[in-house]
Amino acid sequence: MSTENTASSYKKHINDVKLSILDLAPVVVGATPADALRNSLDLAQHAERWGYHRYWVAEHHNMPGIASSATSVVIGYLAGGTKTIRLGSGGIMLPNHAPLVIAEQFGTLESLYPGRIDLGLGRAPGSDRRTSLALRKDLNSGEDFPELLAELRAFFDASATSYHAPVRAVPGEGLNIPIYLLGSSDFSARLAGQLGLPFAFASHFSPDYTRIALETYRSSFQPSDHLKEPHVIVGVNAVVADTDEEAAWLGTTMQQQFLNIIRGTTGLVQPPADMEGKWTDREKAGVEQTLKAAVNGSPETVRGQLESFIAQTQADELIITSMIYDHQARLHSYELIAQLAGKA
Repeated sequence: MSTENTASSYKKHINDVKLSILDLAPVVVGATPADALRNSLDLAQHAERWGYHRYWVAEHHNMPGIASSATSVVIGYLAGGTKTIRLGSGGIMLPNHAPLVIAEQFGTLESLYPGRIDLGLGRAPGSDRRTSLALRKDLNSGEDFPELLAELRAFFDASATSYHAPVRAVPGEGLNIPIYLLGSSDFSARLAGQLGLPFAFASHFSPDYTRIALETYRSSFQPSDHLKEPHVIVGVNAVVADTDEEAAWLGTTMQQQFLNIIRGTTGLVQPPADMEGKWTDREKAGVEQTLKAAVNGSPETVRGQLESFIAQTQADELIITSMIYDHQARLHSYELIAQLAGKA
């Protein structure tokens, strides 16, 4: 069934979907990674009170503006400072790691915080080529991701191992840690469908592929012991403030971030700024194209944008990322979104 047909058949609204958070632990100008991680914990604690379902952090490397490179360590820090919200990776870039190491890390997290840990997996490097070489010494464009995934899942499967197995994940073996496949194209969408796993799509930076990826996932889905029906999580960039004008101003921080990506540069997260003269017409068009699925505005404006996005994607869950310079403004944005959904 196509996304379009599904959208016309069902009237899903914002209060029908789960809301979650994707955090990049942004390091802003004038602050340190330590400040960023403390802000992430503060946001996670607020999100728990506001009724958000899960809180994921993402693996990126060699990026001064992102402090979540040691993703498993950050998840443990956040889990230790919260009580009920699910914590996980959005995601771990599996080709960067030996599957045994990830099985042990997340087995440890699940042992410490049972029933609260998610393992989201991606196949991209999460960095540039030189950093990828420093991480894994061998580049294969994630072509062996299905094999790495199978190896990882085998370490969790107690029925596939025994006390006589040569290599076992301890902690990890026999633990029920939900695995989610992440993607920005149809590769992981098809794999997730074939394996009967939930799928999270990165619409927040790959909006042009959203429809085809979701259609691929749903059409290829095979029920499994883990999941009987498709489960779709969709990433959304969001900046919400009391007025449209304030939200537009705060949103220039995100525009600057994506402008840097287009230019192939990295740096700290910048404060809001007048974008006039900061980009060429071509760069502006590129940023706007990448952010065409973003929501920005007052609660009244954003409600309509989110309702439209949900109708188009028929998402089961939205995972929201907000690259906002001021931490209090970022908190307020997430609180307003939760209020829209009747959760806060």
